[in-house]
Amino acid sequence: MLSSKPIPFNHDQVAQYEHRRYRGFDQRLVHWRETKILENWLRNLAQEKAAFFLDAPCGYGRFSRLILKYGYRLVSGDLSLAMVERARVLEYGNSKPLGIVINMLEPLPFKDLSFEVVLSLRFFHHLHSPNERKSVLMEIARVTRRWAIVSFYRKQPLHELQRKLRRLVRRSSTRISMVPLATFKEEAAAAGFHLKTIIPLFRGLHAQHFALLEKSYKSMKENGCF
Repeated sequence: MLSSKPIPFNHDQVAQYEHRRYRGFDQRLVHWRETKILENWLRNLAQEKAAFFLDAPCGYGRFSRLILKYGYRLVSGDLSLAMVERARVLEYGNSKPLGIVINMLEPLPFKDLSFEVVLSLRFFHHLHSPNERKSVLMEIARVTRRWAIVSFYRKQPLHELQRKLRRLVRRSSTRISMVPLATFKEEAAAAGFHLKTIIPLFRGLHAQHFALLEKSYKSMKENGCF
């Protein structure tokens, strides 16, 4: 049974979040680095013309313009209707995202192999049980034809200590789930993925890692991808 109970943002909360979240220097640096990693991968991924791309949870559409820039037909999904509505107004050229309200902890409302790429950033570290992660990875594998880009927090003592000290100072109730790399690989493999590439946000300083997942040959063959 899934234990997480996500609460969707309302319109005021979305506006406040967008204004404040990446305002500080350290967070602007994080945004720059995340964008650089994602753009490098999007630039090199082979794609069919006008392939569909799912960004979920999309938040306020932080990467929407970047995804549209590379010619994808973007679907922005989030638990929060206010987030989806904000993401949908973003555009690149004549392209805008489609939008849908979805709960990533439930079966996704898409047919098998609907997307060329599924992007899920800053979500897995909120999943605190193996069953949650496995369930989400299985659904991502079901709806993608080939690629998934996922960020997760790799277990790292220095970052764990930093977060503990931060919670003592700020009395934050936020809990971050960190998993060993071997565990993430096993869970991805169980869903039918091969870990193609992994890149740390800031090596040795930050636990967040970007994982480029490719459907395994066996999985792609079984799904009729070639």
